[in-house]
Amino acid sequence: MKLNGKIALITGGAAGIGLATAESYLQEGASVIIWDVNEDAGNKSIESFSSFKTESAFQKVDVSDFEAVTKAVNEIKERFGRIDILVNNAGITMDRSLMKMDPATWQKVIDINLTGVFNCTKACAEIMVQQGSGVILNASSIVGLYGNFGQTNYVAAKAGVIGMTKTWARELGRKGIRVNAVAPGFIATEMVKKMPQNIVDGITGKTPLGRLGYPADIAKAYVFLASDDASFITGITLSVDGGLTI
Repeated sequence: MKLNGKIALITGGAAGIGLATAESYLQEGASVIIWDVNEDAGNKSIESFSSFKTESAFQKVDVSDFEAVTKAVNEIKERFGRIDILVNNAGITMDRSLMKMDPATWQKVIDINLTGVFNCTKACAEIMVQQGSGVILNASSIVGLYGNFGQTNYVAAKAGVIGMTKTWARELGRKGIRVNAVAPGFIATEMVKKMPQNIVDGITGKTPLGRLGYPADIAKAYVFLASDDASFITGITLSVDGGLTI
């Protein structure tokens, strides 16, 4: 198993890509802690993990709250002794064109999708530096690379994540910590399923592989990047998009 004995924290882990990643990590032998603001979904996810042999836990955490993040990370350290992998997956969308976007809508997405990544990484990196090893994986997006109409806030956050990934890879590499980002294309999550069907069909038609991605496609990328198979990879942004951006 690629992640046997590892302790992994996955934010936004109660649904979609985060949930698929948690399941994949458990299959690969890791113990998994998931964070989410949806307590019911989080508890249901833990119940669904009962068939796995390794341990799992849920904490209700708002990643935009640095004090809450720090408290929860300390609780993980006390219970599990270490944190080997952090997957910064939590995120939201609140789409508006520039002329229709108010400051509150801008700030909410930035607080969770960008500041939340800083908060979680800051808290976990201190533990990883002490133990001399760790892997930090950040959820970006292809729109963070290429932009997208009506997503000023989301694109800004996801582009910022790519910049932080490169910076942290430089800063933390000599401490034994690898930092990488994954840039998903259009994935068949609840968020994408809410899009008008003609838009979804158009995206699918432009994708060389002829389909939307599945959460498991992204989870497999997170497994690879967290494993020793990627031990000489740091500072990259891996696009998992079916060729959409070719």
